[in-house]
Amino acid sequence: MARIRIPSTIVILFVTVQTGFLLFMYARYSSFMPQSEEKPSQVHILILSSWRSGSSFVGQLFSQHPSVFYLMEPAWHVWVTMYQNSAKVLHMAVRDLVRSVFLCDMSVFDAYMPWKRNLSDLFQWAVSRALCSAPACDSFQRTDITSEMACKTLCGRYPFSKVEEACKTYSHVVIKEVRFFDLKVLYPLLTDPSLNLKIIHLVRDPRAVVKSREQSVKALARDNGIVLSTNGTKVEDSKYKVMQEICRSHVQIYETATLKPPNFLKDRYLMIRFEDLVRDPLSEISEMYKFADLSLTPVLKSWIYNITHGQGPGKKKEAFKITSRDAVSVSQAWRNVLSFQKIKKIQEVCKGAINMLGYQLVDSEKEQRDLSLDLVLPRRQNQFSWSSFNPKH
Repeated sequence: MARIRIPSTIVILFVTVQTGFLLFMYARYSSFMPQSEEKPSQVHILILSSWRSGSSFVGQLFSQHPSVFYLMEPAWHVWVTMYQNSAKVLHMAVRDLVRSVFLCDMSVFDAYMPWKRNLSDLFQWAVSRALCSAPACDSFQRTDITSEMACKTLCGRYPFSKVEEACKTYSHVVIKEVRFFDLKVLYPLLTDPSLNLKIIHLVRDPRAVVKSREQSVKALARDNGIVLSTNGTKVEDSKYKVMQEICRSHVQIYETATLKPPNFLKDRYLMIRFEDLVRDPLSEISEMYKFADLSLTPVLKSWIYNITHGQGPGKKKEAFKITSRDAVSVSQAWRNVLSFQKIKKIQEVCKGAINMLGYQLVDSEKEQRDLSLDLVLPRRQNQFSWSSFNPKH
């Protein structure tokens, strides 16, 4: 099938005009209508993270829930279309797309895929259980645990209109995104009365992130260029410049949410460390589900145990796959794989994030290799709790 390629400048103009019009209409409508205290019927969850931080795994924890409509990184379409721009420039377009998806308005993809579409045209569609079961696809039930491979085989030819149809039938809409670097960009969504948005901020030890990124160098090259504003040039992050930006963004997001945060963030931000999640999966997942107003089912409990108690850390070809692995082994693999020289460099560029998020620096290769030395500090000493928040301080 022939596909039409639209210049990125036209897409930017289209998105800008569309956003301006929507804001104008909303402001005009709001001035005539009384403000309602009633929350929207759907719950909206944004899993906010960065590449190779365990976010695909966390996304699946929500995707497999029978009450959840889930999409993985829909803003991929924005970055692919407008790859010559910087991440900061693209923040508005990404935010507008995410808002539309939360509202189950999939016409937002018209700007990025201007052709007759099937489900299979949507980035990573097959990892969404909601797009593999009714009403999107008749091959599976909502209560089934679906696999990406089976879904691709059976459901790819269904029309794209099924995405919006399915979205409207769920109580929860969950999006996993790695393309936000500033929490304040999301303030318009957090104050939007048509949304009931909560944010799960997933972080991981930067040293483990680097180890995982080294398995996916080519796949990340284009995104690296957008992060570093190279005007479309692909970049390998050999000097850890992208990691430095990622670490800065985690610090910025965490500080914004915990140091004198606005009132509208109350009870709507939760920070989760990947290492805590793999050490005590059911406890951490129960906390995330409670935050999201979801319940953990027996089927999900069994699946979670199986997915976190496989053999070994996984193969290189599985870098972007959710397979059964020894999750604790995965989280500690960097200590045996990376050289101490690399570790020192990563610690230099990410020292602030490592300290703030509750990880221990290593001063020698001996400390690095000594797996009896726990480098993940107790969470309660480091994680922000809303119950202890006092706006007068």
